[in-house]
Amino acid sequence: MIRELKTFLAIARCGSFAAAGHRIGLTQSAVSAQIKNLEEALGLRLFDRTGRSAYLNAAGLRALPLAEQILETFSLMGQPESLEDYRGELRIGAIGTVQTGLLPRVLLRLLKQAPGVAPKLVPGVSLNLLSQVDAGEIDLAIMIRPPFALPKELHAELVQREPFVLITPLDVAGDDPLQLLIEQPFVRYDRSSFGGRQVSQFLRKHHLDVRPGLELDELDAIVKMVACGLGVALVPEAGLWLESTPTVRVLRLGGATFYRELVLISRHSARQLPVQQLFHRCVREVLAEQGGPTPD
Repeated sequence: MIRELKTFLAIARCGSFAAAGHRIGLTQSAVSAQIKNLEEALGLRLFDRTGRSAYLNAAGLRALPLAEQILETFSLMGQPESLEDYRGELRIGAIGTVQTGLLPRVLLRLLKQAPGVAPKLVPGVSLNLLSQVDAGEIDLAIMIRPPFALPKELHAELVQREPFVLITPLDVAGDDPLQLLIEQPFVRYDRSSFGGRQVSQFLRKHHLDVRPGLELDELDAIVKMVACGLGVALVPEAGLWLESTPTVRVLRLGGATFYRELVLISRHSARQLPVQQLFHRCVREVLAEQGGPTPD
């Protein structure tokens, strides 16, 4: 019944038999057959169907957390006693600056201690990565802390706090960040992203009416736009631009400084898995080498 339970969870998350089949690589008829087997075994109907959509009924809602527990327990049964014997994939989500910053050193340490681990890097923006961890599509993710409470099944550990700074073209004069934000065109950190929301909150807090300009989510691209003279920007101190010869001026915000927090997101039930514990430990060790804060 393990495959039927996996299909059941896929339908609950996707909202239809067809979408679930597309996600897990089954035809719609195969999905229907598996759910029929599961419902017959339980003696219960789990879904109410309306057109192409499928909604969990009362029995389905009651069964959902139990199915998740069964699959997580089944996963634990397959874990080897020693990490030296571990053979399998670890699906790691990461935002762009983590991929080029912290993660390479963490993966190097991970593979030295558990060479049988096959890391699979899943890039994405924070909101999408959060949804993927919640849905069980990836094992864990390093991303920006969400501006809302996490689902109860998820756990967040602090990885890094990155201060926001104002960056300007090299030829722009002036040392007052707030005044420059008013005077210069503003290259905006995408306001739909978690980090971009922090920028919007900062502007509102200080009653700053900025001149609209470009808006994008990739930090190194924002720095490039500023370096070319397209405006000024509020960005966290993160990204490959910090490793090269400065092409922009960096102004500290002093008492107005705010921070982007990176967190390691995982499911509570999976944190006891040896390979996940090792990954968390590698993150802590790399941060300790860098002199940064370590996860709790």
